[in-house]
Amino acid sequence: MEIGDASNSQIMYSMLKKGLDAYSHRGKVTANNIANMNTPGYKRHYVTFEDSLNESVNNIRLKKTNEKHMNGGKGAEFGESQEMIDKSSSMKSDGNNVDVDSEETNQAANQLMYNALITEANKKLSETRYIINGR
Repeated sequence: MEIGDASNSQIMYSMLKKGLDAYSHRGKVTANNIANMNTPGYKRHYVTFEDSLNESVNNIRLKKTNEKHMNGGKGAEFGESQEMIDKSSSMKSDGNNVDVDSEETNQAANQLMYNALITEANKKLSETRYIINGR
């Protein structure tokens, strides 16, 4: 059994959506860290996504609707983003561990990745539109 083009498209759209959701979430968390850089005792938050996505992609299985289907199991599910708290100690006396320079660098890198995913999503939608319109 081969995964057809429609299934590949569905997998690609699902991965793009999860990526956009994760990078959007990461952007909000980073902005929140910057906003709380002077809050005593605040610990920076971060979002994990890439490891979960890699694990999911490596374990993609076809949806099994019949026990005779090969490679059956759960359907294709992709990485989930998780918000975590960095409980490491800080160099500030108030217990806050937000490094503004690091957060701004992370925010810029996150924005570049988000924009790249938007570009990829737009290309996929253009291809679909081209196929539907026949030109």
